[in-house]
Amino acid sequence: MPAERVAILHDWLVTWGGAERVLEQMLACYPGADVFCIVEDLDAERRSVLDGRRVHTSFIQRLPRAKRSYWHYAGLMPLAVEQFDLRSYDLVLSSSHAVALGAITGPDQLHVSFLHSPMRFAWDLQPLYLESFGFASGPKSLAARLLLHYLRNWDRGAANGVDRMLTCSDFAARRIAKVHRRSAAVVHPPVDVERFTLSESRDSYFLTGSRMNPFKRIDVVVEAFRALPDQRLLVLGDGPDLPKIRRLAGANVELLGHVSDAEVRRRMQGASAFVHAATEDFGIAMGEAQACGTPVIALGAGGACEIVRDAAHNPAPTGVLFDGQSPAGVRRGVERFLQQRERFDPRACRENALRFSEQRFREKLLEQVEIARRDFAAGVRTT
Repeated sequence: MPAERVAILHDWLVTWGGAERVLEQMLACYPGADVFCIVEDLDAERRSVLDGRRVHTSFIQRLPRAKRSYWHYAGLMPLAVEQFDLRSYDLVLSSSHAVALGAITGPDQLHVSFLHSPMRFAWDLQPLYLESFGFASGPKSLAARLLLHYLRNWDRGAANGVDRMLTCSDFAARRIAKVHRRSAAVVHPPVDVERFTLSESRDSYFLTGSRMNPFKRIDVVVEAFRALPDQRLLVLGDGPDLPKIRRLAGANVELLGHVSDAEVRRRMQGASAFVHAATEDFGIAMGEAQACGTPVIALGAGGACEIVRDAAHNPAPTGVLFDGQSPAGVRRGVERFLQQRERFDPRACRENALRFSEQRFREKLLEQVEIARRDFAAGVRTT
């Protein structure tokens, strides 16, 4: 019997975040797989993860400024992903939060999609995206809304071609059920617990950080610490929101900008707690903090509820979940943490994070693909 041919599809490879870490582990499970994506522009360090594989890109790759302004071609992305010729592959595995799930496959090809989320910008987060990009009103708003309407219709139809859906959290599964009327098996994303190792020594600073875009709500955390002048906050990362964050920062807030992976780990290991105010589908950074033995203070919504064991309900807590995505909400969370800080055991945080190890992710992914194969052979499809 000839060896199984596997294609792995990813939306775009231009930054390195949670979705790309999922891709990295997919490649570890299927080292002979071919990789397809809309646009690729990784630096040499990140591209080493591909282990010399050629990346098959779409026609958008050749359009003007596509590598950095790929969002400008969002309306062409459904067409682009549909042009990939996947006829020679037995298994198509997609990692999608935009269009990769729309790959066209035949009746004898198995398509398993790890759907991080239906298109956030086109569905429930549409108002936030329109506001953040300046399209909330005016002629450009009408054009943007028409485009998003088209993308919603395409997205719903594209999901019908997937044989089995996986996703990153119960929260994301509820979003998929709402949008696509499909059930999705939860496989929590991989946390590198081998790199983010336990430290039982804590410093006096709090830590936050991510790519500084409006949806990560770093501004809310920074503004909260203006009302906590006796507490020191370090902020990692850069991005389009950096000027705004800089204006909000008080004397007790230090902006470190983009730092090396080693520096991220060191700061995670030393922090009193990691503070996070965004609603995440999962939130790998919170898992990394827990792997270091660091408690997490997070908005009680989305993936944080599946990562953090809240002090209000657990005898061995690993963090605090607060209500209200606002500076006041963050401040209340920090104050609750300070009142109970002796309850947080770094070893309990570390043990909690081991649930999300890379090895466990690979095991669960392979298990789900085998379930999909069995059901596919029997003519069964998840609803």
